[in-house]
Amino acid sequence: MQKLIGQFAKFGVVGIIAFFIDYGTMLFLTEVFGVPYIISTTVGFIVSVIFNYLASMRFVFQHKEGMSRRREFVIFVVLSVIGLGLNDLLMYIGVDLVHLDYRLVKIGATAIVMVYNFVTRKIFLDAGSSDDRESDGEKADAGQANDEVPDTGQADGMESDTRQADAGKAGEPQ
Repeated sequence: MQKLIGQFAKFGVVGIIAFFIDYGTMLFLTEVFGVPYIISTTVGFIVSVIFNYLASMRFVFQHKEGMSRRREFVIFVVLSVIGLGLNDLLMYIGVDLVHLDYRLVKIGATAIVMVYNFVTRKIFLDAGSSDDRESDGEKADAGQANDEVPDTGQADGMESDTRQADAGKAGEPQ
């Protein structure tokens, strides 16, 4: 549990920096150039996603072995686009329907999207710490025969080509 709290704290630091990039871009575009808030918030979100990917995958989440960086980035972008949709929906509801100030709504929307981002990235992109993988490996060794492929916990069906090839060889004589 402490590892998860530590990971969430790192995610929070990266998120705060990303928030300032996102919020600053939105304010700059809207206040200085008169760009409508829905466009400026989208641009700010996109710029912050690029930073967030680079920082999150370096400092917060562990790269899943067997997952290409391309696939990792595509998953990150898909999850981020969903987050963008949630962000823009919350902005629309708060500003146009409830008539709150867009700067205030952005703070609330960011908090909600931050939780969504952490949970989905943890599920789909994080391999866990090396201690977690070693512990899983010990469990797999104790509970499975040598010719079985250990469960990597990837419930999303995106198995690596290497794992699929190994699974195909499981029944072949050595």
